[in-house]
Amino acid sequence: MNINDSDLDDDLLTGQVEEQTDTPGQYEHWRVTVDAGQQSVRIDKYLAEHMQHSSRNRIQTAAAAGCIQVNGRPVKSNYKIRPLDVITLMLDHPKHDSSIQPEEIPLDIVYEDDDVMVVNKPAGMVVHPGAGNFNGTLINAVAWHLRDLESFDANDPQVGLVHRIDKDTSGLLVVAKTPDAKTSLGKQFFNKTTHRAYNALVWGNLSDDTGRIEGNITRDPKDRLRMKVVAPDSGIGKPAVTHWRVLERFGYTTLVECVLETGRTHQIRAHMKAIGHPLFGDERYGGTEILWGQRSSTYKAFVRNCLAVCPRQALHAKTLGFVHPRTGQQMDFDSQWPADFAALIDKWRQYINGKSNI
Repeated sequence: MNINDSDLDDDLLTGQVEEQTDTPGQYEHWRVTVDAGQQSVRIDKYLAEHMQHSSRNRIQTAAAAGCIQVNGRPVKSNYKIRPLDVITLMLDHPKHDSSIQPEEIPLDIVYEDDDVMVVNKPAGMVVHPGAGNFNGTLINAVAWHLRDLESFDANDPQVGLVHRIDKDTSGLLVVAKTPDAKTSLGKQFFNKTTHRAYNALVWGNLSDDTGRIEGNITRDPKDRLRMKVVAPDSGIGKPAVTHWRVLERFGYTTLVECVLETGRTHQIRAHMKAIGHPLFGDERYGGTEILWGQRSSTYKAFVRNCLAVCPRQALHAKTLGFVHPRTGQQMDFDSQWPADFAALIDKWRQYINGKSNI
């Protein structure tokens, strides 16, 4: 069976250990345990929402070839999943070695003690190995930094990253150095008691100064690398809430602060797109098109220069707050804008004030 390896969704931090089964020549490439409260749906529909880079047609083909198993037995694509079913993808070749190896990569460490590390991730760095990115990630750098700490194993899911941000998003992340720290921080993220604020430049002039976006996040069936927002009562996807407020207006774009209630894949990017204000420079969600403003050659040249200055989605995880897992003290961190984001905002300020030389 020829099917691409699939990453786990960022929200599915379940095991990814390769196992060989009793069936000769079959290797486990992906596994998930169905939530206890999951409604009964067809397995191809369920997997299309949970397996990145895999369309429903591809999943149906895999099921027809006997590659989709539930509780150790092959099932067809019309199988109705049940709570606590263990679903595996079995292929005829071993999975790529995804074990995390220490790599000497510079880290911008904002804070560190015996329990936690807070790091400021640059844009362009993947946080965790996955399809197409098996080295050079943030966790590879963390593994090197903590290589002499016997109690820390980057391949142990009981320690390490507690949350993630996209490759081309910059900003703050917390790393748990002990199992107790990860358990405590994981509960805080689950219970929504952490504080996270992002700065983003979005297209358009928002009509209000503050707002709330509520809409479930699910994979877009037309593009498996993009997320789609659907109605909260649709029964599809995962609930997501984003609060935003205007920080500065530039006429054709707006600098906003976004505060998350939930932490879904591409949440801010998908939510802002859904209300008609995609992030500036976000190619996946249409943000590299000129969506607001003039049609003059001068303005087009200005926007092209802005995209060259910050060639990514204009999104920065600026603040992060949590309760320290050992001391119980409130810990709050703030980060400066990276150079590309700061230069982008400066260009728009100059442009709106009539001082830009393009």
